Amino acid sequence: MASHNEDAGNVIPQLNEEPNDESKMWRLTKIRDSLQCQSLKLPENLGVTKISSLIYTSSGNCILALASNAIHLLWKWQGNERNSRGKATASVSPQLCQPSSGILMTNDVHEPNHVEAVSCFALSKNDGYVISTSGGRMSLFNLVALKRLTTFMPPPPAATYIVFLPQDNNIIAIGMDDSTIQIYHVRLGEVKSTLKGHSKRITGLAFSRMLNVLVSSGADSQLCVWSTVGWEMQRAKFLQLRGQSISQSDTRVQFHQDQTHFLVVHEAQIAVYETAKLECLKQWVPRESDAPISHATYSCDSQLIYASFLDATVCIFTAGNLHMQCCIYPSAYLSPGISNLNIHPVVVAAHPEDPNQFALGMSDGGVHVFEPLESEGKWGVPPPVENGFAKGGPASPAIGASGSD
Repeated sequence: MASHNEDAGNVIPQLNEEPNDESKMWRLTKIRDSLQCQSLKLPENLGVTKISSLIYTSSGNCILALASNAIHLLWKWQGNERNSRGKATASVSPQLCQPSSGILMTNDVHEPNHVEAVSCFALSKNDGYVISTSGGRMSLFNLVALKRLTTFMPPPPAATYIVFLPQDNNIIAIGMDDSTIQIYHVRLGEVKSTLKGHSKRITGLAFSRMLNVLVSSGADSQLCVWSTVGWEMQRAKFLQLRGQSISQSDTRVQFHQDQTHFLVVHEAQIAVYETAKLECLKQWVPRESDAPISHATYSCDSQLIYASFLDATVCIFTAGNLHMQCCIYPSAYLSPGISNLNIHPVVVAAHPEDPNQFALGMSDGGVHVFEPLESEGKWGVPPPVENGFAKGGPASPAIGASGSD
């Protein structure tokens, strides 16, 4: 992916944006060697396949993964002399947690086309419960006891995306493969509303507590905004795919911490949208010679975007202007033999407290944690300092940013 550079792609300019000035930009840092960053492959002996979903617990000391063969894995970092805070880190290996019963947390897979089934999960705010599915019935797991409590909602249709309502851990929004969205009350065991607006399966869901809306994305490349009061559709728009036909690629959505802007990730673009008018403010498009985007996510402070590609490259963007400031090549974290087997990241997860730490879930079942070198502290090289201030800073401020880095 040598053609990746800070000028790649197209940008829809934002109002009042300063013109790009290379002297004010972060210089692109290229990481090709394992000595240029801290990375750790998490221990695993369960023979899992592709990692379909990946998340840090909100406490920041565990990583939860769901593999495509329906097995869940939970890694926990313990506090010790090398890791006094007991938080996830690339410098200390965690423990793979296994239930004392020996019965792994495994989803129901009684579904004809399990190989093609979508695996997804959602984690409750208190880290206590996981709702998960791998094409069959949905499962509710106790993450403390590492055991399944119940199953519900047998297919068809099958669930393809799950997210908790921020205000109520008993209510979830479930995207389905029949293009509907089910608002489901877990404790009562009933569907409260069915939302219809997409024409293909749902691939992403995100709530804004501040705006009281749900944003959905589908394999139809459409974005929809729904009111959580009455569940009426407020507006809808198709992605701006420049010069391309509508692709059935998964489209993901994630709210910025300001709760008014959201990130849109498609294999052919990364974009930032404003919710009220459903307007695209920024867009980055790979060059034709670049590998497609596999996934992307905001850092915990929404100042960075971590994006993975199908050639196993990871690029780090400033969220405010989609300027690429760091690129991690597969040679930095994959052994030479593995890097030739078309192994790539499927999903990216960001640490909930450390904006410079992220993890990759790989197509071979591996999970890698990344941090910059301790001597550097951040990804990339900042603009030169002039009179005590960074010369100009980024070309535009991070959307909704408050305070300083």
